[in-house]
Amino acid sequence: MYQASEQRYSKMEYPHCGASGLRLPAVSLGFWHNFGSNMPMDNMKKMCFTAFDHGITHFDLANNYGSETGSAEKNLGLILKEELAAWRDELIISTKAGYGMWPGPYGDWGSRKYLLASLDQSLKRLQLDYVDIFYHHRMDPHTPLEETMGALAQAVASGKALYVGLSNYDGPTLERAAAILDGLHCPFIVNQNCYSIFDRTIEHNGLKQTSARLGRGIIAFSPLAQGMLSDRYLNGIPKDSRIRTDGRFLQESSLSEGRLKKICALADMAAERGQSLAQMALAWILRDGIVTSVLAGASRPEQILNNIEAIRNTGFAAEELQKIDEICGWEN
Repeated sequence: MYQASEQRYSKMEYPHCGASGLRLPAVSLGFWHNFGSNMPMDNMKKMCFTAFDHGITHFDLANNYGSETGSAEKNLGLILKEELAAWRDELIISTKAGYGMWPGPYGDWGSRKYLLASLDQSLKRLQLDYVDIFYHHRMDPHTPLEETMGALAQAVASGKALYVGLSNYDGPTLERAAAILDGLHCPFIVNQNCYSIFDRTIEHNGLKQTSARLGRGIIAFSPLAQGMLSDRYLNGIPKDSRIRTDGRFLQESSLSEGRLKKICALADMAAERGQSLAQMALAWILRDGIVTSVLAGASRPEQILNNIEAIRNTGFAAEELQKIDEICGWEN
């Protein structure tokens, strides 16, 4: 039977999520990949235990995560019930709704019916009475923003969520949504968006600046660009890599000769800093204090331990930041 380490809070950092009272670990564990029905339960448990034993208190999911939609939530539900129930109040469990989940017009996007029904389903799979954060997963151009935000507020009012978040929103829509949620006295505290050395969309669409100005936190998903910002591909494409086993989110064409040169140059720079490429990539995201937490996935416990080491050195000299921009072709 699992027993949590007594030293689990000794090394992790817990910045406040925006201006809220909630503090999140600087590194969170994402369940997007590697927690589905086709994964060994023993390995999933080991990853959860390793994460929690080293201070990662935040587990992030969505209704459709897993090789079968909902399987990631179902697997975590079993782990929570069988192994982690005693530590529920020390854990932040988040989930989302917004992408296609079931057939018909009520299983997608951002209607009140879909969001609240999806949350009920997620709670059943997770075997929980509430989640700590409930997100709308993507902007919906077909549903009034007031309706979607009202559904998030209802989730909190019903006691089924403590806080709400928005995912894949841009800066202008975030500002409108925040005004609505503030008017409803709904605790909207966090945005979740893709952000990495290779993907700086939130810098260009105003999300990062607006989130900071409004006092909302940011959690960065895909911080390693689907594994490209790691040592995984420095010597070719391994047979067990995501490209070989699941080409839906990362294709071999993404690893062009030019991209591989950039990865190798960044890896050399990371080595000069005394970090792995993955550690430098995560540290780069956390460098200015605007991003609350990096949401890193893993396929084995050792990757989690490596990711945590990123928080030991998140400082960058101006020359280092300029060099990263030049390597990536972001120079102006």
